[in-house]
Amino acid sequence: MGRNTRKRRSPLAVRAVAASAALAIGGGGLIWANFYASAHETNSSPNTTKAAAAQVATISCPDVGQKLTSVPANAKSNVDTELATLDKQITEAYARLASSRQAQTNDAGFVQNAILSPLKDKRTAVIGRIKIDFTRVGAAAPTTLDGLAACTGTTADQAQTTAGGQNNGQNNGGQNNNGQNNGGQQNNGGASASAAPSASAPANIGGQAGNGPVAADFVDITKVAANVQGKPQKGANASRGTFTTQCGVNANKNHNTDNVIVAPGVTNGAHHLHDYVGNQKVNAFSSNQTFLQGGTSCQNKSDLSSYYWPVVRLQNGTQDFDQNADGGGKEGNVGKILTPVQAQIKYVGSPASKVVAMPQFLRIITGDAKTTTNGLANANAHWSCTGFENKVQLTTQYPICPQGSNVVRTFAFQSCWDGQNIDSANHRTHVAFADPASGVCGNGFKAIPQLTMRLVYKIAPPVLQNGVVKNAYAVDGFPEQLHKSATDHDDFISVTTGGLANKIANCINTGQQCR
Repeated sequence: MGRNTRKRRSPLAVRAVAASAALAIGGGGLIWANFYASAHETNSSPNTTKAAAAQVATISCPDVGQKLTSVPANAKSNVDTELATLDKQITEAYARLASSRQAQTNDAGFVQNAILSPLKDKRTAVIGRIKIDFTRVGAAAPTTLDGLAACTGTTADQAQTTAGGQNNGQNNGGQNNNGQNNGGQQNNGGASASAAPSASAPANIGGQAGNGPVAADFVDITKVAANVQGKPQKGANASRGTFTTQCGVNANKNHNTDNVIVAPGVTNGAHHLHDYVGNQKVNAFSSNQTFLQGGTSCQNKSDLSSYYWPVVRLQNGTQDFDQNADGGGKEGNVGKILTPVQAQIKYVGSPASKVVAMPQFLRIITGDAKTTTNGLANANAHWSCTGFENKVQLTTQYPICPQGSNVVRTFAFQSCWDGQNIDSANHRTHVAFADPASGVCGNGFKAIPQLTMRLVYKIAPPVLQNGVVKNAYAVDGFPEQLHKSATDHDDFISVTTGGLANKIANCINTGQQCR
């Protein structure tokens, strides 16, 4: 997308300004500082807002972790530690940015000289150590690392060019899972222009914590044109069966803010709260051995897999147990945590071929928690309402469901595996989506049972009034991601005993409907 050179701030740019800092896993992300007076402050005025718009509101740093598509196994631990150091440096830079508003007003070069240049030097040193970690084990470090040290400052007016997840009409990287094309949503019938903040309003972008969601993040689903495409036609060799595992809805409130896949050994590595079903002993310090000892919430006690996703919260002025905790209120994730009223976990087959059993300890992440930073290439969010699931699936907005209809959140995981690795350095390249038209796995990948999940929430419909959303709901996320619906994601670690993985594959391949 080209640079927006218009002088007048658009509603999109206004709502892209957040009020909190975040630690983005992998050493990348946007860091947002609230340079605007709050609505209750006496100096809040259009002039204040316009002046603040000229200041640096964000720092954008390349996502080093996503660029590391291959890391030698015996260097991985050290590299993970260095990536965590990059995250810490970004957090410290944000703190400096947020606490130096007056200095920035007095000195136009302050951000560059006092924040961005030192940050680049620190990141250069860390990237250098990552390169050494490679060479110590006899591997060549990626040549692209040298260009990832510099971060840039972004004003409020420019923020929309970096908030990739905000671009209505983008597709989601061609991930048409089960034939559901979630791209090209024009958001017809959604929040009108009046639903976005005016250019003269303080840049509080909604939500109890001031970091979203806003009115334009919601749409009346009854006014959205049908956008669900048909599924690929099943061939003669299709695997037509299903296997459903019943693991509950996390009624026992098994939560934490870790992410053992992306940030092993890092407490609060996710910076948002997860629901866990299946394996009951999953945290940042879990290992394959502890997974086998973790017990399970699933009815089938051979299913020790971990299924976890960000919680959904109702932002109605209430707080929850973590209002003063890391990953919760301290990082902009506030409101009442909602437990799904239904959670269906089902494995389905391939329309083109038989499937092979999932390997033990296979890890898959579907979706991207940082689409506001990274854009929609890996977005895989599916939001809808009961009664509308076969017609409308949303990626870039949350649905407002009609009376009697519930919010539905679904995930369709990658169904092709490289046949060798249970994870990859960026947690993506070892699995892939099948071709959306044919269902065929490319690049020599093998079809595996496709994990699908359907979460249903009973939520009173949010109300859009005078450009403000009341009783909003939103998925937890990194604070700088503004609680956008496109940041939704889901995590899975396959752990089975008693030959269950083979039973699932055999059930699907023989066309049975198993539980």
